[in-house]
Amino acid sequence: MSEEKFDVIIVGGGLAGSAAAYTLAKAGLEVLVIERGNYCGAKNMTGGRLYGHSLEKMIPNFAETAPVERKIIKERVTMATGTGAMTIEYGSNKLKDPSCASYSVLRSKFDKWFAEQGEAQGAMYVTGIRVDKLLQKDGRVCGVLAAGDELYSDVVLLADGVNSILAQQIGMKKELSPHQVAVGVKEVIGLDEKTVSDRFGVLPGEGAAWLVAGDPTGGAVGGGFLYTDKESVSIGTVVTLSDIGSGGNIKVPDMVERFKSNPVIAPLIEGGKLLEYSAHLVPEAGYKMIPELVWNGVLIAGDAAGFVMNLGYTIRGMDLAIESGRLAAEAILKAKEKGDFSMNGLSAYLTLLENSFIMRDLRHYQNMPSLMSTPQLFNELPAVADALMRGLFVVDGKTPVKLIKTIVPAINKIGGFIEAGKLGIKAVGAM
Repeated sequence: MSEEKFDVIIVGGGLAGSAAAYTLAKAGLEVLVIERGNYCGAKNMTGGRLYGHSLEKMIPNFAETAPVERKIIKERVTMATGTGAMTIEYGSNKLKDPSCASYSVLRSKFDKWFAEQGEAQGAMYVTGIRVDKLLQKDGRVCGVLAAGDELYSDVVLLADGVNSILAQQIGMKKELSPHQVAVGVKEVIGLDEKTVSDRFGVLPGEGAAWLVAGDPTGGAVGGGFLYTDKESVSIGTVVTLSDIGSGGNIKVPDMVERFKSNPVIAPLIEGGKLLEYSAHLVPEAGYKMIPELVWNGVLIAGDAAGFVMNLGYTIRGMDLAIESGRLAAEAILKAKEKGDFSMNGLSAYLTLLENSFIMRDLRHYQNMPSLMSTPQLFNELPAVADALMRGLFVVDGKTPVKLIKTIVPAINKIGGFIEAGKLGIKAVGAM
């Protein structure tokens, strides 16, 4: 491949990279996607939930052919201690509507399928190769160095994940700080399809998404997640890198075991077989960690651009990755029409982002990372919820105790009712 020239080289065959490849190849451009995994999806370990609206715009009715696992029709959020848990569950027919449906996916299958859609449009995928360097000439990026080959293009799109070394090499992105990212550990537990449906109270093809705060991380900033797949359950924990060690010095791998053994969770995965174990970094800081997105001859999309939102009750990244990849492609097409691949020529990407749900939603929820870094949410608040529910539902024949006396000691650990009120106001303001 040495000395070859393409219209666009895309680094990374994940959702952002394949969305861009599909759009560009469909428009007739010569596109090369370089993926360091042995196949697209081999290194994408997110255990996961895809909000389908952005892909639906690109490939209408994609869920009819894509390897989605289950349509999410139940939402659960739990505050858990080691002995009790308070769960909020939401279900609605609206969650089944194709316009706002979401799906559990296994990225090793889904990313491979998405890459095939790009290949069908004419994009070229090369896997098992790492890009070591961005090539520059006359003050702009003009290609990449990969496996000893110099490959040239008008534009390079970086869609190489949260820890984009290439973006750091050319100064578009700073080295990640521990408070900006979390480490996630995930297991896929195999169970037969009927068992998954029965245990979570859903019909075949339907599923649940579940986030749990408190006990899984021992009170450290983070939580547990669970998604029902067709014949498995994706389960794991995420903890902010800077907060590791604050949850009673529990090691990250041990958090998963702690979560799996929680009395609420354990019966749901009993008898399951471990199919997959993985770990990965997750961008956490949202709007405030977005790097420089455009330079001469280069754009950044997806996780590499920090386009992820942890809202506590849900985590979004896949829909933002797909949309950012598509918009990056649209900007490249506009630049090609003008024959201008400079920063100015590619700046339509910024305008497209500003007019999309990506920047709107990231800006709207920009204070959520600050809220989600509040230790009380993951330590004292679950204890308050447990005390409240225990006072309401535990009947033991003993003299009743005023509910206020049950929850006051727990609230005092937060700092009292005033501090609890401030936390509530902060939460409402962040949403």
